[in-house]
Amino acid sequence: MSEPADIAAAASILRNGGLVAFPTETVYGLGADASNPAAVARIYAAKGRPASHPVIVHIASAAEVPRWAREFPEAARRLAAAFWPGPLTLVLPRAEGVADAVTGGQDTVALRVPGHPIALALLAAFGGGIAAPSANRYGKVSPTRAAHVRSEFGATIDCVLEGGDCAVGLESTIVSLVDGEPRLLRPGGIPRERIEAVIGPMAGSGADAPRVPGSVKSHYAPAAALELLEAGTLDARVRGLRAEDRIAVLSRRDAPAGFGGRWFRMPADPAGYGHELYAALRELDAGGAARILVEQVPPGPGWEAVEDRLARAAARESPESP
Repeated sequence: MSEPADIAAAASILRNGGLVAFPTETVYGLGADASNPAAVARIYAAKGRPASHPVIVHIASAAEVPRWAREFPEAARRLAAAFWPGPLTLVLPRAEGVADAVTGGQDTVALRVPGHPIALALLAAFGGGIAAPSANRYGKVSPTRAAHVRSEFGATIDCVLEGGDCAVGLESTIVSLVDGEPRLLRPGGIPRERIEAVIGPMAGSGADAPRVPGSVKSHYAPAAALELLEAGTLDARVRGLRAEDRIAVLSRRDAPAGFGGRWFRMPADPAGYGHELYAALRELDAGGAARILVEQVPPGPGWEAVEDRLARAAARESPESP
């Protein structure tokens, strides 16, 4: 774990326009001073991220919202009180002076208070907002361990703070509260049902919704081709496979007798599955899997975020596609 001296050094790097990878409860973020457009541009360059894609600004508390958003409606205040610090991002009308570098040129800004002690300590030491998308190349699998970040970027970023495995393992839920209409723009660490219990029903994303991270068709993708299959289809596909076929499987069941590839038995609950998913995909990539077959997860409460990530990982179009 990173010590206070490491956090102080990381805050100094941010003040000087550098990049710091740090843990949150969702995934590791790649952070820069959100008020420094040149520093934020380094995030985009490191990730290979299109400039039109906004980033989330991490703040220390809800008291800092007025620095970044010109409106903080009652519904947003209720969500912040219920879920911050935590895996919830609120999209609000941006305040005057907020740089296009963090908003993707839109009139909205995405804000969250992370629920990880090292992230909060870094924010306190830095004293400002930290722009931080996930610490991985654009469109690829998000990192849930510091080792994932180091393997992805090597020495091309200035600092990696160590915070252990991320507790949630999937990105934050993103809710837009612009023009008085709550919209779920990305399912994530807090299920829809818990949010709607606080503010009532939410609409979905539409053509006029703000652009947000992780909303393109292909995203969160391993190097190996990933295929989603019904249980019966999966069973038929794995019969007779050999180790040299380099086929891997993610399923909530045990491997059948005689299966010759790598079989990951995933947790049966959505929170556990989400926690393990990215680490499993990264391990399979590192092990040279040629194809990953994934048994479809069940519909219903709690599974929306996992289902979303698997569907985007299975889409083989370029992540720059609209």
